[in-house]
Amino acid sequence: MYAVIETGGKQYRVQAGDKLRVERLEGEEHYEIIFDKVLMAGDAETGEAKFGTPYVMGASVTAEILKQARADKVIVFKYKSKKNYRRKRGHRQYYTEVLIKEVNA
Repeated sequence: MYAVIETGGKQYRVQAGDKLRVERLEGEEHYEIIFDKVLMAGDAETGEAKFGTPYVMGASVTAEILKQARADKVIVFKYKSKKNYRRKRGHRQYYTEVLIKEVNA
């Protein structure tokens, strides 16, 4: 069983046992969360698929939060030649790593 879920403005194809990094979610480590914005649910063995308009009614994905962390630093450097204009900034994005427990369709 697999599903396409929406969280943090992005879409992810998930199935039981997958680990993925999503935009930061509220909750502590080992906290269980439910994704109810399921855009599509399917079964790889039978080839059946359910598509939502926009979400599949009654479908959900259960996941466990593994860790709350920050990604590697991304350097943002602005530069204009011959004008002595230089700006250097760094950015570290927050993320939540989750483990998909089960897909309910």
